[in-house]
Amino acid sequence: MAPTAKVLGKNLERMRAIAVALPEATEEVTWGTDINFRVRAKIFAFPGDGDRLTVKADRAEFPALVADPRFRPAPYLARAGWVTLDLTTARVDWDEIVELIHTSYCLIAPKKLAAQVIAEFGSTGG
Repeated sequence: MAPTAKVLGKNLERMRAIAVALPEATEEVTWGTDINFRVRAKIFAFPGDGDRLTVKADRAEFPALVADPRFRPAPYLARAGWVTLDLTTARVDWDEIVELIHTSYCLIAPKKLAAQVIAEFGSTGG
């Protein structure tokens, strides 16, 4: 059964809370209606409408992620190591979402900001 609009809205709000809690993270809407989370103007996550999450993956983890049926290489961004997680096909693992967002942030953010996240959470999340 497909998630309801209410569930998708809650997913989006939860992803927003995780992302904007990171140092200097901001939310922007681009290309009309696409929400994205940025650090110093660089995008580190696209939450869709709460139905998916697109993030930059650690190069070493990319093959394992895309082998999981919930993930696929992100359109236009896969060659740079981005993946999209479908949040509509299985129960959402919020620990995994936190890890994915934190890892993407640390891969995109300046080293000093990434170090703050690593110091606070013990790793890049990955």
